[in-house]
Amino acid sequence: MHHTEIGLVLTENRAMRGFRLTRSPRPVRGQSALRAAALAFAVAAVLLAVAAPGRAAEVPTETRDEGLMRQLLREQGLAYENGEGVDRDPVRAAADYCEAARLGDAEAQYNLAWMYANGRGVERNDSTAAFFFHAAAEQGLPQAVRMLGRVGGPSPYTPDCMRGPAPTVDIALLARAAQPTGAVAVAPSPRVDEWPANEVRSNAPPYLLDIVKKAAPEFKVQPQLALAIMEAESNFDTVAISPRNAKGLMQLIPETMARFNVRNAYDPEQNIRGGLAYLRWLLAYFEGDVALVAAAYNAGEGTVNRYRGVPPYAETRAYVQRILAGVRAISHPFDPAVAEPSPQLRQIRDQRRGR
Repeated sequence: MHHTEIGLVLTENRAMRGFRLTRSPRPVRGQSALRAAALAFAVAAVLLAVAAPGRAAEVPTETRDEGLMRQLLREQGLAYENGEGVDRDPVRAAADYCEAARLGDAEAQYNLAWMYANGRGVERNDSTAAFFFHAAAEQGLPQAVRMLGRVGGPSPYTPDCMRGPAPTVDIALLARAAQPTGAVAVAPSPRVDEWPANEVRSNAPPYLLDIVKKAAPEFKVQPQLALAIMEAESNFDTVAISPRNAKGLMQLIPETMARFNVRNAYDPEQNIRGGLAYLRWLLAYFEGDVALVAAAYNAGEGTVNRYRGVPPYAETRAYVQRILAGVRAISHPFDPAVAEPSPQLRQIRDQRRGR
């Protein structure tokens, strides 16, 4: 991408950016400080709520607290970028946008891309702009999709602020969220990787439960993982079909069906066996890392490799947390003979360790 070209097409156009910008008389310093303090307090409150152990929950934290955190960070970034109620601070705006972007906020990704594409308060960086435009476009943000023809292909690197830790699971919290209706609560294990392999909790109809329990050992996949994926994908609907033509219980796309010899996606046993075969492959490819396996099942293994971890998509992050809640484990046994490990796996692990 050429600097001169992008400079011509990325002129300041707030209507195109897709957010409403209102102008009001510049507040006095005391009002700016009060607004900034209120925004910071709200963000801090959500952080504390996410971290608080043992609080009651009805849904995984990813789908509620993280969504609120994304919104607060995006709004705070917008305020600092444009000086709305606070003194303008583009560096702070970029930091808030990037944290929201890491959590999967498409609008924050787009706004940050715009800042880097235009050098708006930050040093211009076309590669960083391309990274964030693509992330937003891949989540379906229309104005980001329109930019793809102008910014080139996806950026080959991950910005530093996007290199977050590995997804974790609060067993006490998320096991309650995943508890089947009417089930008796069971005290969680102190370690997330010590749950009995034969312990299965699911809302699946008995006949589907039987199919999974019989077929899963053949593929060396724990039934709990297969059932968690199935519930997230189709809610146990044998004839489910998605807008992307994913079909059946495990929502297999035509390419996956062909890859694992599934002829009838609406036959429960064929569909389950195809999904189990794919999970077996993903487990070997990501060496038993449940978060990466879940992310790949949702967004594709190529996307996980490109982002060197769970992609910054709100949907995928919520999906990963849902699977971690259902499985109550972060690692799973795998057969290294099934597939060579991902070429990005070492970088993903190094990135998680902050290297």
